[in-house]
Amino acid sequence: MKVGIGLPNTIPGATGALLVEWARRADAGPFSTAAVLDRLVYDSIEPFAALSAAAAVTSRIGLATNIAIGPLRGPAMLAKQAVSVDAVSDGRFTLGLGVGARHDDYEAAGVTRRTRGAVLSEQLAFLRGRLDGSGIGPARPIRLLVGGSSGAAFTRMARYADGYAHGGGPPRAFGSAATRARAAWRDLERPGEPTLWGQGYFAFGDPDRGYDYLRDYYAFTGPFAEKIAAGNLTSARAVKDLVRGYEAAGCDELILYPTVADLDDLDRLAEVLS
Repeated sequence: MKVGIGLPNTIPGATGALLVEWARRADAGPFSTAAVLDRLVYDSIEPFAALSAAAAVTSRIGLATNIAIGPLRGPAMLAKQAVSVDAVSDGRFTLGLGVGARHDDYEAAGVTRRTRGAVLSEQLAFLRGRLDGSGIGPARPIRLLVGGSSGAAFTRMARYADGYAHGGGPPRAFGSAATRARAAWRDLERPGEPTLWGQGYFAFGDPDRGYDYLRDYYAFTGPFAEKIAAGNLTSARAVKDLVRGYEAAGCDELILYPTVADLDDLDRLAEVLS
């Protein structure tokens, strides 16, 4: 199983200089991918902008949105952003998409939330078919992941994508979602198996700040935010246990996202994984 690291693009106060240095160190470390999350109404750096900056200072590591909220963008603009990041990174980009769950992001974007599933399906169809010949370039194939927990999300993944992106939690939760992803893949008679991505959160030096960030970031879930915060990995043993658990559950790539924008935490994670 590959292990990647998140960029701190959704941690309030993270600067462009910090993000760039984070990407440099990630590229020099044991990580497979540098990935970003997506929020609109939040103190955060837009995901495609963050990955473009990371692409400029890296040469090895993969880059991914895991996930970007597709329906906040029009199909053509989303495609343009994706192929552009893939071009500037020389083919290192993976586009992970989902519908998102926050009402305020949709309100700010002026987009109807009620039809977000249908809109995402249209975007995926555009990326997989109508993008060719559209004149939107640079013309290049895009690796696609789809996230979500509904039956419709698994069907979209199997119909259009190369794999599935799970939203986090203990290995048993990932394993359950992976079973559904493989079943949806077989139902549409796709050859092979879907690529399966998972995610977790970590903070070593100041775990309380990490807990506070997760409570704030997931406040829209109500009391469930406490459960998410409780999953923050704060020791080397906790990281190693999660990595082993996800690998045993069949994960192909696990992304560990920082909950504190501290370069010392990145370096410590690199040591743990080396």
